[in-house]
Formats: sequence, C-alpha cells, structure tokens
Amino acid sequence: MTLILPGLTALLSGAADAAAAFVAHAQPQVKARIAAPDGKVDRVAADVEQHIVHGFGWYASYAELLREVATWAAALEQDGEFTEVEALLAQLLFAEYGAQMRGGIAMNQGEVIRPADLCDDADALDAPALTRLIREGGTQEVKTAIARHLIDARGRVTLENCGLDETLTLIRDQFFALSNDKVAPHAHEWHLKDELIPIELVDELGEMGVFAMTIPEEFGGLGMGKTAMCVVSEELSRGWIGVGSLATRSEIAAELILTGGTLEQKQHWLPQIASAAILPTAVFTEPDTGSDLGSLRTRATRTGEEYSISGNKTWITHAARADVMTLLVRTNPETRNHSGLSMLIAPKMRGDEANPFPSPGMSGGEIGVIGYRGMKEYEIGFDDFRVPAANLLGGVEGQGFKQLMATFESARIQTAARAIGVAQASLDVGLAYAIDRKQFGRAIIEFPRVANKLAMMAAEIMGARQLTYFAARRKDEGKRCDLEAGMAKLIGARVAWAAADNALQIHGGNGFAMEYAVSRLLADARILNIFEGAGEIQAQVIARRLLDGGN
Repeated sequence: MTLILPGLTALLSGAADAAAAFVAHAQPQVKARIAAPDGKVDRVAADVEQHIVHGFGWYASYAELLREVATWAAALEQDGEFTEVEALLAQLLFAEYGAQMRGGIAMNQGEVIRPADLCDDADALDAPALTRLIREGGTQEVKTAIARHLIDARGRVTLENCGLDETLTLIRDQFFALSNDKVAPHAHEWHLKDELIPIELVDELGEMGVFAMTIPEEFGGLGMGKTAMCVVSEELSRGWIGVGSLATRSEIAAELILTGGTLEQKQHWLPQIASAAILPTAVFTEPDTGSDLGSLRTRATRTGEEYSISGNKTWITHAARADVMTLLVRTNPETRNHSGLSMLIAPKMRGDEANPFPSPGMSGGEIGVIGYRGMKEYEIGFDDFRVPAANLLGGVEGQGFKQLMATFESARIQTAARAIGVAQASLDVGLAYAIDRKQFGRAIIEFPRVANKLAMMAAEIMGARQLTYFAARRKDEGKRCDLEAGMAKLIGARVAWAAADNALQIHGGNGFAMEYAVSRLLADARILNIFEGAGEIQAQVIARRLLDGGN
C-alpha cells in the first residue's frame, strides 16, 4: 500500500482552493452581521459578535496557511525535491486542518468556531480533494511513517527543503551551530537562576551581525531582509527564546528610525544599533492601556530644547541593560486618542541588576515572570526625565502612533519566527526523550499516541514556517503584509504552545519537574500568544482587514 496519495500536489491545491472558497463564501455573511448602514464595519456590532469575527480571522488564517503549503509542495515537485517526508507532512497537515475547518477550529482550549457560526452552508468544504485528504492523508500509517523519518533524521525533517536558498541555508547552519554550542547547553541554567543573558554572548552576536541584519548597508547594516531575520531568530530561539529575542528591540528601533526618522537621526542612530554599540528597548505599554494605545497617558512636555517626561510604563523588556529607549508619549495633552502621541529616541544610562535605572528621572523594578527570561521585564516610572527635543522621531509631533504601526509587520513576522524556534526545540526534546525513554520493554516512541504527537508537531511546524516565510518574502519585496504577518503570528503562537504542551506530555511526570528543559519550553511558549498583539487582538485585526475590504 502506498502512503502517498496519487496526484498529491494537485489534491493539495484543490483542497487549498476549497478552504479559500469557504472563506470567500462566509465573508459577506459575516460582514452583514456587523455592517453599518454605509456598508462599513460597525465597531459596536463587531464587539458584540467577537466570537464570529475572530473565528472568521482564524478560518482565513488556516486557508492562507494551506495555500502556502500547497504552493511550497508544488515548487518542490517541480524541482524534483518533493520527497516522501515532505509529502507525508503535507498530507497530515491538510488532513488535520481540513477536518478542523469542517468540524470546528479551537481558537483556544474553550472556544471553538464552526462553519455554521459563519455562514448558512459550507458546501465549499465538501470539495472532493479536501474530502480525500481528510479520509486518507492522516492515517495511522502516515503518522507512523513520519515518526520513523523523525527518528532517522533526529527531527531535521522539518528543516530540509523548506524553501531557503543556498545563502539562507548557510546562515541557518551557522546560527544553529552557534545556538547548539553556546546557547542550548546553558539556557536552562540561565532560566532557573533567572539571570541576564551573559553580556559576552550579546557582544558576540553583535559581532556576527545579528543586530544589523535588516539595517541597510548605507547605515552600517547587512541589508539582508526579513527572511534572513526569520532564519536567525528561529535558530537562536531554538536554543532559547531569550537569546532569540535579543534583536527584537533593535529591529523595532531600527524600523522606527528607518520609516519615520530624519536623515540625521538615521545617520546617527542606525550605525550604533547595527554594531551593538548601543542596545535599545521599546517603551510603549502602560499599566492600564494594554493594546489600547489611544488611552496612553505618559506625558512629554516641551521646555526649551528638551522634553520632560512624566508617567509610568510596564512590561519593558531588557530595560535595565538598554542604552536607549524608543519611548511612546503624549505630547498633546488635549487629545484622548492616537492623534496626540509622539515617539522619542530617549538615551539612558545602562543599569545592572543591583541598580537597574541610574538615570535621573527614572525609577522602577523587575517584574517576575514564569518564562521568557534572560532579558528581564520591568516597570518604569518617569518623573521629569529629560530627552533632547532633537530626538523627536521625524521632528514632528503627533506621528507616534502612525510610526509605531509601521513596525508591526516586522515585529509580528519575527515573533512568528521565534514561535517556530520554540516549537522546533519542543520537537527536539520531545523526540529525544521518546527515543531514549523505555517503558514496557520498548522505547515510548513505539507507542502510537506518542509517535502521533511528534508527527503532528512536525507537520504543524512545517506549515507555520511556510506561512512565516511567505510573510517575510512579501515584506522583502516591499509589499504590504500586515495581514500575512498577523496570520503567521496567530498560528505560530498556537503551534508553539501545542508543541511544548505535547512535548511535556511525552515526558510524563518528569516534564513537570523544573530540572527538565521541557518545563521551560512550556513557560516560554505561553507568552507568544500574548505579546506583539494577543491572539484575540490578532484575530480581530485579520478579520477587520478582510471584512473592511482590505483597508
């Protein structure tokens, strides 16, 4: 019996078409439930119908992921590189995600969105290609075969033929070697001791160009684009998400300055960020605002050639060690919305664990966290903290929210890449344990319920990676990709959590012990569905874009 369905790539394409057709069919019916008389989305109605609206975002994200996997498979087949393992992974993913689209997608552990919630019929999901993949693509024989490939290749089956060119493959190998040598062996100890990542490692990453990856060469960077950033972030996060996230604040700061700064600001700040001469941090969130940035209250009052800053910020990553802040403030006290916000490039003195905020006008303390350690989280108070007026990003007040929005595509693409790294690490440790652990006279990977978990991890990682690379390529091509970036982040975060949870389950009771690395992976994975846009916000943004006609 052949495991691979005949004409597989055609089946994948047909099934992806069916998923897209269902989303297109549901779109007008969902919109009709939340439309104002002028045809635009009514915000109040959209809030009342959040379950439906967010669910539509999930269905659209699934459909886009299936499309990208089908496109990837067809490209491999054309190049003669669509081997058995890629075919099996694609079959399993389509079988499972297709079945979920028909029966209901779990937006989280307690909320399921079903086709009947979105529209009056789901005929598109009855397409023969999707039906066959659901029935035959994810059999026990398929899952067992994937597990055998995982054993033979020790998990690297999700990394081969994943769509990277020779240069990016070399970059992946370089950073995998570094991560495997200098991060992974020490990550759990650093996590348990809740220590800052050693500054020597930060310096080495700076010398390797990690903080210069996407900065143009004219400003001292490598100019390599977002796909390269994904590869590096993924491999470093595979070692430890703390290390994989070191460059995130540099990425945000550089993007802010590139898209919103003056030429003088670009020439001054970007080379320092690229060389890691300075470490930035992003200072946006406030205790009572969360995702509602329009309610931001931290004030910046101009007096002469300086701004005086007063207010409070929270959940600021790597704040003590940072040398400069991208600081979102309200420069117009008469406003109560986004229009009065501005962005400042605010230098500060580097602190340490004993004295985190030595700069005049700053105070604060650490927020203890269960995971995502290594850079530490802080709350910060400002009381007449001074910033040169020349450091107003772009030189014009009131542009802060618009400037921040311009960074969200890159930030969410990188978060998706970090999620894939955590998921891959979970597959690595779950697989190793399943091979080495013996019960009832055999390795536990021989038991189908264990092997099936690992097979599904591999299939989902493959799918999330293809969606993330697609978003990154669009960004590199200068195309709008906020929709694709949000989809990659939404699904990537869920995939990371599922992988970590299943890896811990494979460990049994040992997984609940802090001495095992899988306990850290579970804690690290949990944050991915919260920062850079919580899953609920992400689903809403995706749905609103599609329901508002792509605006």
